[in-house]
Amino acid sequence: MAVSGSKDFEPDVAEYIEEAFERCGLELRTGYDARTARRSLNFLFADWANRGLNQWTIGQVTQSVVSGVTDYPVGIITLTVADSSSFTVGETITGSSSGATTTVSSAVSLEDVQSTIDVLNAVVRRSSEDISINRISRDDYLSIPNKTTTGRPNQYFVDRLITPVMKVWPSPENSTDQIIYDRLTRIDDADVSVNTLEIPFRFYPCLAAGLAYYISLKRSPDRVQLLKGLYEEEFDRAAQEDRDKASVNLVPSFTFVTGV
Repeated sequence: MAVSGSKDFEPDVAEYIEEAFERCGLELRTGYDARTARRSLNFLFADWANRGLNQWTIGQVTQSVVSGVTDYPVGIITLTVADSSSFTVGETITGSSSGATTTVSSAVSLEDVQSTIDVLNAVVRRSSEDISINRISRDDYLSIPNKTTTGRPNQYFVDRLITPVMKVWPSPENSTDQIIYDRLTRIDDADVSVNTLEIPFRFYPCLAAGLAYYISLKRSPDRVQLLKGLYEEEFDRAAQEDRDKASVNLVPSFTFVTGV
């Protein structure tokens, strides 16, 4: 028999919900069933963020520094301006400066910044050369005696507020360096049942198992332990897959080998 030749299986939100209800021994019957399941699905995504599972949402941001400015939003702040000689209606500003004058026609959007879960690593780029900078803790940043010291930034602290901020030190000595960092962002919400979800194919089983477990807590308590065990098994398998797979080189200490 011939194979299908297709690789386009991508369940939408409604299909995940149906699968989860069937695993609970239930049938999806009402609009409230679908609404409560979508709510559970969004809570599940928050759990994945806490567990660091959504590595496929890693994105890279390039932030130009400004001399003397130490605090930068972790992401892009967007606003829309009205018409002027240098702008057009609906044009979006994402962080550069201009001599043009205009008025803001909508509220500043912090959505991109607030979608940030965490910063994974960062470098400073100067003259096309990338130099790693170290992440420090809140206590270490607080303990810096003079936060206005200028130089090339070599440390950063991520203040994980509702709107996260990256604080760099020393304070940038110019406005030409760039901070380039990888950040982990949240998965798009499951707003309506016809939507597909922002997950790769290999995570479909984990999502179905997790949603079934969450629904069982509300609708099928007799299956909670069974579905929880299956979900944790699927999660562990997915987490093992969703990791960096770089080669590791172990170099013995010369002193240890020679005994000197």
